[in-house]
Amino acid sequence: MKDRRKFLKNSVLGGISLGGMMFAPIEKVVAATTSNVSRVSSPSKLKITDLRYVIVEHLGRPCPILRIDTNQDIYGLGEVRDGGDKKYALLLKKHLLGKNPCDVEKIFKMLKPHGGHGRIGGGVSGVEMALWDLTGKALGVPVWQLLGGQYRNKVRLYADTHADTDFDMIISKVKHRIENEGFTWLKMTRCFKVVQGIQGGYYNEGSQKLSQKGIDEIAEYLKTIRSAVGNEIAISADHFGDRSVDNMIRLGNKLEPVQLAWMEEPAPWEVPHHLKAVSDAIQTPVASGENIFARETFQKLCELQAVDIVHPDLATAGGILETKKIGDYAEDYGIGQALHYAGTPVSFMANVHSAAATQNCAVLEFHPEGDEIAEWTKIVNTMDGQPLITQGHAHVPDSPGLGIELNMDHIKTLLHPSDRTIFASTADWDT
Repeated sequence: MKDRRKFLKNSVLGGISLGGMMFAPIEKVVAATTSNVSRVSSPSKLKITDLRYVIVEHLGRPCPILRIDTNQDIYGLGEVRDGGDKKYALLLKKHLLGKNPCDVEKIFKMLKPHGGHGRIGGGVSGVEMALWDLTGKALGVPVWQLLGGQYRNKVRLYADTHADTDFDMIISKVKHRIENEGFTWLKMTRCFKVVQGIQGGYYNEGSQKLSQKGIDEIAEYLKTIRSAVGNEIAISADHFGDRSVDNMIRLGNKLEPVQLAWMEEPAPWEVPHHLKAVSDAIQTPVASGENIFARETFQKLCELQAVDIVHPDLATAGGILETKKIGDYAEDYGIGQALHYAGTPVSFMANVHSAAATQNCAVLEFHPEGDEIAEWTKIVNTMDGQPLITQGHAHVPDSPGLGIELNMDHIKTLLHPSDRTIFASTADWDT
């Protein structure tokens, strides 16, 4: 009786409504209070039985969504990076069959040699996402919980806006993103377009280097954006059409009044001392890393203090845990993290869980705008019924795994013309 009272007291304090069961036998109380616990999974006996895909078109690019099946009634979802090839994942299938998907880090270490910078990292990263989704579902907890817990229950997003020579049109766009869509952080992309459409004098003759006139024009464009949105909105910028050290130092100094949150990829990450030279010479923070696979290269950038912000794309960097490790390592060097992203909601939610569990992660990229947002969100259904984004922030779910399921009816309307199969057999890749 004493044990029964203790159980009932703890159950009530834990939020379980027992109602009229206060005097029921203990076995009935236990049965009632655990009736919603899933018993379809026995995590220690899980085995991977298949890897399949469907390719949707998003932002004009193919986005392969992966599904890892098991010998039990659960599966995991992942995504090869936007524009990447499904083969980057399918080549890994023979290494996955028969493995327990809950051994995420062990499997990742086995697959890591098959990854690489750029889109090549998309296969390893997409599989890793699906393994975490599977593990979360098997254990009944969200992925962020498996990573050590959450630092935030919503993730701030930055909204991309492509540059143009029509400043009035761009100002109208950014104001819509702020006033109607609720974003508090903008990234002005493809800044080279400001001078690309203007004839004469914006590049040095016979080279792809910006002239002083070109530097002045890009700086004037970003100053115009700052004047339009005020000082409370964070602004980042990238794609300057020139990554030479001298010119990027000139541009960085010219942009000082704009107070950018960061200047992205002003020099190639493949030449770390060039990045460091720019970073050391300007006050504007420098970010880099969207095409880097795995944490080792990021570690070198951090140790050199070549960047102020590491900027991995989780779908290239190695997946959810590897991206968190990149952020954690950067934090030890006083360096922040922002996440690059341009895929479907599957990869988006992988980013959300990693960002929620990484203390120094400040913001996550978001592309769709206007009517595109509604179409993009229809690709998945959230398990908790909450919207994916609200007023410029992503919702961090408490649901198991990534917290989403695919909306197959909508996906069928988005199939990429190069491959319209829907989770068809991939038996040819078994060996």
